[in-house]
Amino acid sequence: MELSLARVDYLQVGVTTQKTMRLLPASGRKATQKVVVGDQDGVITCFGIKKGEAVPVFKTLPGQRISRLELGGALNTPQEKIFVATGSEVRGFTKRGKQFLSFETNLTENIKAMHISGADLFLCASYIYNHYCDCKDQHYYLSGDKINDVLCLPVDKVNCITPVLACQDRVLRVLQGSDLLYEVEVPGPPTVLGLNNGNGGDSGEEIVYGTSDGKLGLIQITASKPTPKWEIGNEKKRGGVLCIDSFDILGDGVKELLVGRDDGALEIYHFESADDPALRYDHAFSESIASIQGGCVGKDGYDEILASTYSGWLTGLTTEPVHREGGSGEELKLSQEMQSKISSLRNELEHLQIKVLQEREKYQQSSQSSTAVSSVPAFSVNDKFTLNKDDASYSLILEVQTAIDNVLVQSDVPIDLLDVDKNSAVVSFSSCDSEPNSNFLLATYRCQANTTRLELKVRSIEGQYGTLQAYVTPRIQPKTCQVQQYQIKPLSLHQRTHSVDHDRPMNTLTLKGQFSFAEIHSWVVFCLPEVPEKTPSGESITFYFQNTFLDTQLESTYRKGEGCFKSDNISTISILKDVLSKEATKRKINLNISYDVNEESVRHTLKLIHPKLEYQQLLAKKVHLIDALRELQVHEGSVDFLLPKYRSILEEADQLLEEYKRQPAHLERLYGMITDLFIDKFKFKGTNVKTKVPLLLEILDGCDLEGLIAFFEAA
Repeated sequence: MELSLARVDYLQVGVTTQKTMRLLPASGRKATQKVVVGDQDGVITCFGIKKGEAVPVFKTLPGQRISRLELGGALNTPQEKIFVATGSEVRGFTKRGKQFLSFETNLTENIKAMHISGADLFLCASYIYNHYCDCKDQHYYLSGDKINDVLCLPVDKVNCITPVLACQDRVLRVLQGSDLLYEVEVPGPPTVLGLNNGNGGDSGEEIVYGTSDGKLGLIQITASKPTPKWEIGNEKKRGGVLCIDSFDILGDGVKELLVGRDDGALEIYHFESADDPALRYDHAFSESIASIQGGCVGKDGYDEILASTYSGWLTGLTTEPVHREGGSGEELKLSQEMQSKISSLRNELEHLQIKVLQEREKYQQSSQSSTAVSSVPAFSVNDKFTLNKDDASYSLILEVQTAIDNVLVQSDVPIDLLDVDKNSAVVSFSSCDSEPNSNFLLATYRCQANTTRLELKVRSIEGQYGTLQAYVTPRIQPKTCQVQQYQIKPLSLHQRTHSVDHDRPMNTLTLKGQFSFAEIHSWVVFCLPEVPEKTPSGESITFYFQNTFLDTQLESTYRKGEGCFKSDNISTISILKDVLSKEATKRKINLNISYDVNEESVRHTLKLIHPKLEYQQLLAKKVHLIDALRELQVHEGSVDFLLPKYRSILEEADQLLEEYKRQPAHLERLYGMITDLFIDKFKFKGTNVKTKVPLLLEILDGCDLEGLIAFFEAA
């Protein structure tokens, strides 16, 4: 059965965040449901749809931003009580809008995630989990990394309270009371959790998770161990998962998985069998989808998927056909309905235009008076700066509630801007003075009309660290700009991983000195991405990392007064030594630094780099031949006389050029990494080999691995 859905825009509220929109239970089967949504202005809006128009049920006054909205009620009864988390407070409202609960949790941080099950309330701030029963404190847990979402398995099915935390360090933490029962490793940082089929499946133990790098998975959480059921990768390179729901939109008795992503992609996965989800339908919105729900909203008997977007639009994808089949009477009735709707919209538009003119005149008069006070319009920027494992680049996503005019990108460290297919903005580069001002990049992205979301890609150089700044200017009057800052760390291309290969040849750096656990942790946070800012509990900690560009690894273990760093790449150890000693000097702490260099590790790293180098050199050679081969083709009319390898270059010319364009300076980066490896190897021996670098570059052009290894060992 082909799924055909029509888009309907219902209403716009303020800027919304993840999990802040729900559908209230219907009064009867296939009857329309009311929508309740909370926004960043602190307003809760509840409305229904009658004759295609949004009819308000209730609307609260503005207040602190709403970070979560959940439905609750007694177990095994309709969940129609509305609960919102705002700041450190939880408020409860009836479906008519009457407030019946105001619970001040006294948490030191704002509530980031919330789940409700009967009389049980589960709340999470950045690192803290709290469980309340009837507003009385029950359990508490301090997580090792930031908590993104929380869920509890259905109590009526599993007969015990089993909370699950989705944590930034690629782990789901399953709790029992105030204690950790076990950890579940997942393939990316989990951003959202949902019960499979909305009820945890037949066992009540099945949880669906979505990650910030776009992966999905299902895990069965048993009392003793986790059982992974299925996992969907992100081959299409779509955005991170922000929201999930289960709903039978096909009407075949099996609930589909609904997924909303931060690049505006809405997906429906159908299950041919229990462990075999297949993408059945997708739709692209122009902004990120904060919440997604399946139900009946617009018209009795027609199911639909309702999404709330970042800028506050509530949009439905309905099964109701747009072009109805029927007699001329029905068509006439439809046209009259449409005409009255168009007429009311025209009147509303005229009214708004008059109001805008009046307000503009009022502003002009007040700005020219002697007591004028400049008022800068506030706007919200939703940003995300993440490392992509696939191509070792950073993705910077900027989203604004109104259209973006331009974005100026400035960096005080050398970085490459990479092409993004989805980006329609026009980019222009300005020349920079890198010496006096440490200004290495200045680029302006001019956006097309109605662009509210911009995605950029950058690639950094390890060992060079500083700040990337984005100056965002929206299309609002008076002109105003907001600056967003992102740290490029010394080991910026490293990503957290769950384990490393201990059989690799490792170089070791050991630090000893009069420093506290918090001090050395702050140095590691400064050097490496994806390390929690909060000092870990316990006396020592171990983190594992993988270099996304070269696949080398790093193991860091440290405690008060001592730190040990092991890597199979000597350049990683060299960067750490330089940066950590500089940070210690700033704080006037004497460090005793010792290192153990494994000669075999250099050969091992070269073997890791060489296939990438060979591939890039071959790609560059092919690209340089394309113009000459195309000229031959034009002159000769046929290319049958060419060798097969040259014919294949012509056939694949467009793909080769596209790949080469997507990865500028890739070959130069590899040359730079091998050069750094050469210099660092001898730096630890106290020898300066910079004069031999030109000779090394000549050998690199030949791309002979054995010759390269021999040069490293003979120098």
